[in-house]
Amino acid sequence: MEIEVQITWVEGADTSLPLPAYETAGAAGADLRANFPEGAREGVEIAPGGRALIPTGLRIAVPEGYELQVRPRSGLALKHGLTLPNSPGTIDSDYRGPLGVILLNAGAEPIHVTHGMRVAQAVLAPVTRAAFRVVGALSETARGGGGFGSTGTG
Repeated sequence: MEIEVQITWVEGADTSLPLPAYETAGAAGADLRANFPEGAREGVEIAPGGRALIPTGLRIAVPEGYELQVRPRSGLALKHGLTLPNSPGTIDSDYRGPLGVILLNAGAEPIHVTHGMRVAQAVLAPVTRAAFRVVGALSETARGGGGFGSTGTG
């Protein structure tokens, strides 16, 4: 099943770059590319421990009832330590601003993010909204209030 996500280009974006695309038939995420504006197409270097907001050159309209989750690319994470500090990032259905990707270099070497580089992946996901309600007591469970490692290691 395909759900339409409408896209427009940000002014100054390189419209010759591919739109988000699924690289294989079974891929859940569509690759997002760095799309630096005119005058900044040399890209950006991210030092170890550093982070940068990478433009995609896109604005999107996510359908109501969905979110677009922005996630790291596993190859970049493994080979270079490049990840997203807010993973998964959420693009809400009512957001219409430029789509940017926050990259964090958790590796030991600087990494140069180049114009057109596939930097993240986008997964369209349905949203279920909760109704939050104060009650007198919560139901009991075997785990209870144990958290942060309370179930053991490994």
